[in-house]
This record gives sequence, C-alpha cells and structure tokens, in this order.
Amino acid sequence: MSFTSVMRRIVVALLMAVSATAASAAEISYPTRPIRIIVPYPPGGSTDPTARAFGTWLSDKFGVSVVIDNRPGAGATLGHGLAAKATPDGYTLLLGTSGGLVTGPAFGTKIPYDPVRDFAPIGLGVYVPFLLVVHSVIPAKSVGELVALAKARPGKFNFGSPGTGTPNHLGMELLNAMTGAGFVHVPYKGGGPAMVDLIAGRIEALFGGIPYCQPHIASGRIRAIAIGHPTRVKSMPAVPAIAETLPGFNNTTWYGLLAPAGTPAPIVNKINAEMKRALADAAFRKHLESIGLEPAASTPKELGDMIRTELERWTKVIRDAGIQPSSS
Repeated sequence: MSFTSVMRRIVVALLMAVSATAASAAEISYPTRPIRIIVPYPPGGSTDPTARAFGTWLSDKFGVSVVIDNRPGAGATLGHGLAAKATPDGYTLLLGTSGGLVTGPAFGTKIPYDPVRDFAPIGLGVYVPFLLVVHSVIPAKSVGELVALAKARPGKFNFGSPGTGTPNHLGMELLNAMTGAGFVHVPYKGGGPAMVDLIAGRIEALFGGIPYCQPHIASGRIRAIAIGHPTRVKSMPAVPAIAETLPGFNNTTWYGLLAPAGTPAPIVNKINAEMKRALADAAFRKHLESIGLEPAASTPKELGDMIRTELERWTKVIRDAGIQPSSS
C-alpha cells in the first residue's frame, strides 16, 4: 500500500471521528435556543392546545422557549410544506396531522412535500376520535340499527361533513364500504354549518369531534351512536366503538411531532423521550383527556410506520369510493 493511500485513509478516519464528535456534542447541548413548533391550523380546535401542551412541557424540561407558529392554509398542507423545507437542526418542529400527512396526500393531488420522505417522525402525541352522532329524532340507537335504517331509506339518509375529503367524510365512506348502508354525502363549508343543519334536522348524521359534539349531546339535540376510535375512549366510556360491531373500523385522526428529514437521530430521540415522559404524567394526560383527546405515545419508527400504513388504507378508501377533492 502506498504512502499516499495510507495518508488518505488516516485523513478519512479523522474526519469521521470529528464529525461523530461534533454530532454527539450537538446532541448533548441541544437545545441552546428557542424551538419553533409549526401548527398547520389556526388557533382554536384541538391542534393548537395540543401543540401548546407539548410545547410547555418541552420548554420546562429543556429550559428554552418554545414558540407556537400557526400556519394554516391549503388544507393543512401549507404548514406541513414549510416544516418540510426547514433546516433539519431540531429547532423547527411540526405538529403533524393525519389530514396533512395521510388523507390529504392520499388524493394524489400535488402537494409541496412527500409525507414519508420529507420528515423525520419523532412521536405520536394524541388521537382525536370522531363521534358518530344523529339527530335526536332518529330512532336508531346503535350502528346496526342506523345501517338498517339507511338501507330501508335508499338515497334519502343524509350524512353531513365539513367538506369533501375531510376525515369526517372519509369515515362515512368507510362505513358505506363496510356495510353497504348507502348514506348520501352532504358536504358543508366547515363543521359549524354541518352541525347547524344536523340540529335543525336537515341532515340525519355526521362524524364530529368530541369537544364539538358534547354540548349538543348534553342538550339532547343530538345523540351519540358510537365512536370511530378502535376502542372506547376514557372521556365517553359508555359510547361503544364502531369496531365492536364492525371489526377493523377506524376513523380517528391523530397528531404527532415531526422534524424535517435529516434531523440528527440523537435530537429526534431526545425529544421523543420527553414526549413519552409527558404522556406518562398523570396531570398531563388528564389535561389532554379533558379536551376530548386520547394520549398516545410511540417511537419514531412506529409513527413512521403508521403514516405509511394509513396512507395506503385511505388511498384505497378514496379510490374505491371515487372521491375527488373538488367534488361537492
């Protein structure tokens, strides 16, 4: 072996050692300045309080400020796109949602990021279960009775949603696919108008978030039939899961923390460890449950695997139902 070859190998080895040392030092000292969490929706709803809960925990444990940066628009894809293009140094994180990472991309429309390749998953944070609710005059008290009622009224059982392609809508399509119920989709420009028409009796049913539905359930104007989460939830334990009647049914959205692809693994793991500590804390869990959320922890790999699996599942539902993003 020539002297030049020996020296080249020595230089390469030294560079690798320096790089590893620098990465280790960065992980040990991280973070040293404020962290930004991009939230792809405006304040209100459940994304903002979820991000603030985790942000407060990370700020307390890491000793730096955590800034919540609401970037709504384009069906949540604007915020996801901004996060995907951020510097992968651990100082820009994303509260990723199933809408922006799964159901939106599942339509196959052009978006400014790849939900699998452009992010480094950190950890799942919460599930956001959808309630299946009906107008109070609807006689059905269970999923089976509701399906039977719809089949007895073909083309006349109206099922509202906040819009075509929303998780609420896709849950109805999944229910149709699994039962042949023949629910008729009635899209609205948001959840508010859909709920107004449900209360008024102009539509018969919809899928809605727990915090959004609970006041109207308490008033007796609507009734909860079941929940789209795979299991019953702690905030409403008396409401059965649809999966108890239809095994495999799952219509639950979720939020988790992600970073831009290329973020060093030690940083990802450090944040994940704190997320798990937060989700194991009784007071932290109670706060999330009080706003209708189901705390849920995962490893970075588990979140990545879930994104891929969910993307495949909802792509099939959308394709089989012939849904188009712009249809009404």
